[in-house]
Amino acid sequence: MDLNNRKKELVKEFSPMLEKFSPALKLWIGVLVVVITIGLYAFVLQVKHGHIITGMRDNVVWGLYIINFIFFVGISYSGAFISGILHFFKTPWKNSVTRIVEIITVLSIIVGPVFILLCIGRLDRLYYLFIYPRIQSPITWDIIAIITDLIGCFIYLYLTFIPDFAILRDNPDLKIPNWRKKLYRFLAINYKDTKAQRARLHKITSIMSKMIIAMAIVAYTVLAWIFSLTLQPGWNSTIFAPDFIVAGLYSGVGVILIAMFIIRKYFKLEKYIIKLHFVLGGAVLLVLSLLFGYFTFSDYFAKWFSHKMGDVGLLQSLFTKYFWQFIFANYIGILIPIIILSIKKLRTIKLITFAAIIAVAGLWLNRYLIVVPTLENPYVPIQDTRPEYIHYTATWIEWSLTFAGIATFLLLFTLIIKFVPIISMSGIIDNERELQNDKLKLTN
Repeated sequence: MDLNNRKKELVKEFSPMLEKFSPALKLWIGVLVVVITIGLYAFVLQVKHGHIITGMRDNVVWGLYIINFIFFVGISYSGAFISGILHFFKTPWKNSVTRIVEIITVLSIIVGPVFILLCIGRLDRLYYLFIYPRIQSPITWDIIAIITDLIGCFIYLYLTFIPDFAILRDNPDLKIPNWRKKLYRFLAINYKDTKAQRARLHKITSIMSKMIIAMAIVAYTVLAWIFSLTLQPGWNSTIFAPDFIVAGLYSGVGVILIAMFIIRKYFKLEKYIIKLHFVLGGAVLLVLSLLFGYFTFSDYFAKWFSHKMGDVGLLQSLFTKYFWQFIFANYIGILIPIIILSIKKLRTIKLITFAAIIAVAGLWLNRYLIVVPTLENPYVPIQDTRPEYIHYTATWIEWSLTFAGIATFLLLFTLIIKFVPIISMSGIIDNERELQNDKLKLTN
């Protein structure tokens, strides 16, 4: 097999994704830009008037922003963990999903921390976190962990892109602007796909894959400690760190399955993203749903059984004011995926994707129920406080910035997959090269 000709065939196959912006894609990008613009307008209003135009008050000092932060960082952690694990598999099926996972990982860790900035009332004092850090504070460790995780994930993503940059650089038939050709040449850093270069790149990538798994676990554990190291009812729990890790994996696998379905459908990649990917992803989601259900039950059961005054008040609020949200987050969001994924006849691509959507929606709502009801039931209640200062209702400002964050994630994802093929061409080449070597060994 002539690998050079095979590379040209792959570039020709994926070139429509890189060269053309269809009318539907232009409309999609336009909609995302409009949503982001509305979010920017809401951000200007928030900076101008302060948090008074949000639903956050004296009791509920956190709202949608911190929930979105937890959610996106969880997805990033999950993507980093899965990406690192997939690197050690030598099966052909992994190449169809690894790039999706890697891109989701980096974009989530970029978008997520932005929501923390929206929680800060005085952005002009942001630099105080860096010049006057308190090493005793979990927030300081959270900042260190997130920045380290971001740098590590970005380097890992770039390393996996280098061979494809080289393939795109060496193909003169690709109809793209000259600036993109020059950029591919620069980013390929003189990679020639020699045996020595492949071995060196594989070694570096292996080291980075191990590192990002460790960094992801540390980052999300520290985030859980920000909650569990307080005396707030509902947060003061030793189970939060493993619970957050399982929840992050749960939401991350769900988002990856949804992304696989959309990309497969839109780009007609049925040849590469096959049913096996969904079945394997569904099996992982099933195990995680069982673990997440166990941790959730253990957490709420311990609160109920302890009969602590603060926990009793919190549970009463969950079972009355937030009853339907509680049912969806902790029953429907867990049991529906378990039922669908545990019955073999129901494991179709569409139903697995539907189970992933329910899981992601339930997990986001679960994070909401961790943050808001707890802050509405403080450890030391404030007497004679106005009801609107105790109870939280998100305003259009917060919802606009929430959707703007999601739109930013989707826009960046769309632009990246128009710049680099969503299926790793170098991965396909490596698999075919290994198969060729195995055949030669058998022949000899």
